Amino acid sequence: MGRWEPGARQRLVLAAVDLFTEQGYDTTTVAQIAERAGVTKSTFFRHFPDKRELLVAGQESMCQLLSEGIAEAPDGASPLAAVAAALERASTMMGPDNRELGPRIKAAVAASTELQERDALKTVSLAAAMTTALLARGVPETTAHLAGELGVLAFKQGYARWSDDQNGRGLAEYALAALDELRAASRSLD
Repeated sequence: MGRWEPGARQRLVLAAVDLFTEQGYDTTTVAQIAERAGVTKSTFFRHFPDKRELLVAGQESMCQLLSEGIAEAPDGASPLAAVAAALERASTMMGPDNRELGPRIKAAVAASTELQERDALKTVSLAAAMTTALLARGVPETTAHLAGELGVLAFKQGYARWSDDQNGRGLAEYALAALDELRAASRSLD
């Protein structure tokens, strides 16, 4: 495969996930990832600053979509209705490749403390993006933080169910169902 062929970024992610699963995150090198993907090391570094970033590829786009979904929610929408709009919008980013990669990424993250830390930082940034967008809509700070956190939890639960269930339903359906479950569970806390 030539180093200038399209799809290098996706090939790098796939190669990294395969290598992390086969031999572990710590023992996998950037050179091995680049070789498996059929690109040079310099191509790797044009796409990613280091190997940790491979598994959070698309995080900035995800934050942007979540923010846009909240901003574009109808006037008067409740904070959780705005979060639901964000989850629907962000779900458009996830296709069949993401579904197939989900369990493999989960296994790679579970096997590496460094990747677990990076995944936690990703969760924080997604919640912050939703919180900031809710604050911009005039939602009180505590409510915005809570709704943002519930949104992230719903997305993560929905993604896990979606990637485990190969029935062809879209991610949005799973994420919105998870949000409804969380909403019901929060009512039972009193």
